[in-house]
Amino acid sequence: SSGVAIQFEDVSKRYVRRPRTLTDTLFRLLCRFGVNKGSGEPALPEEIWAVRNADFSITRGETVGIIGNNGAGKSTVLKLIAGITSPTSGRLTVTGRVASLIELGAGFNLDLAGRDNIYLNGAVLGLSRQEVDRHFYDIVAFSGLAEFLDVPVKYYSSGMYARLGFSIAAHVQADVILTDEVLAVGDAPFRRQCLKKFEELKASATVCFVSHDLHAIKRVCTRVLWLRNGRIQFDGAPEPAIEAYLGSVEQERERNLREAKPLQTEPGAGRWGSGEIEVTEVD
Repeated sequence: SSGVAIQFEDVSKRYVRRPRTLTDTLFRLLCRFGVNKGSGEPALPEEIWAVRNADFSITRGETVGIIGNNGAGKSTVLKLIAGITSPTSGRLTVTGRVASLIELGAGFNLDLAGRDNIYLNGAVLGLSRQEVDRHFYDIVAFSGLAEFLDVPVKYYSSGMYARLGFSIAAHVQADVILTDEVLAVGDAPFRRQCLKKFEELKASATVCFVSHDLHAIKRVCTRVLWLRNGRIQFDGAPEPAIEAYLGSVEQERERNLREAKPLQTEPGAGRWGSGEIEVTEVD
C-alpha cells in the first residue's frame, strides 16, 4: 500500500561457502563422498542461510529496532534493504531514497583533506555536488571540525574521523535511514548532538536501527524485530521483544553450562561448567 516503506515477502538470503584453496576443495569432495568419516574433522556447511522466510512490512515514519545475537542476520537485513545484496528467494520492495549511517567514513581517502572528503563521501552516499554545496556549511558546523578542514584525514583522531563521517551521512535527505551503533561515536557532547539529530531524522523518515544497546533500542524505537538464526522470533513492542530476547539468551547460557564437560568431583555431586568459579561449600 502507499503507506508501506519496506516490504519483505517470504524473503530468504543464502550464501555459498566457496573453497579458498585446493586443499579445501579436496576436503569438501571427500566430505561429500563420505571418505573422511571418522577423521574427527567436522565438515563445514556449504550453504549458509543468513535470512530465512522473513515476512514483515514497515510503514512510513516507523522507527524499527532489530536485535539478536551476532550472526543472527541483522546486518544481512540491512544489506537487503540497502540493495547491497539481493534476496535468494522472495520479494522485497523499498520505497524512496535509502541512506546508511553504518560504515562512517566509507570511501574516505586518507591523503585528502577533510574538505575534499566531504565531497567524496557525499558522492559515495548518493549526493550530487550541488546537494553537498547546499549542505556544506551545515556539515562542517555539525562536525565541529572547521579548523581542520584542510588537514588530511590521516592525521585525524578516530573520534574526529567518525564525527566527520556521521556529519556527512546525517545530512543525506532520505526516506529510509539504516543505522547501527554509530550513535555512540565521539565524546559525550557529540553523542548528545547525534541523538538530537537522530530524533530529527526520525520525524521525517523511516528508520531501521540495529544495535546491541537494548537501552537505546527501548528509548528510540516504536517496534522491535528479534532475529535468531536468520528467522524472525518476535515482532512487536520494544518491551516484550527485549524481554523475550533476554530470556532466550539466559536459557541458552544455562543450557551451555549444563552441557559443558563436568568437573572431576566426588560421586553423587551435581556439578557442571568450565570451572572458573567453583562453589565448594554452602552454609
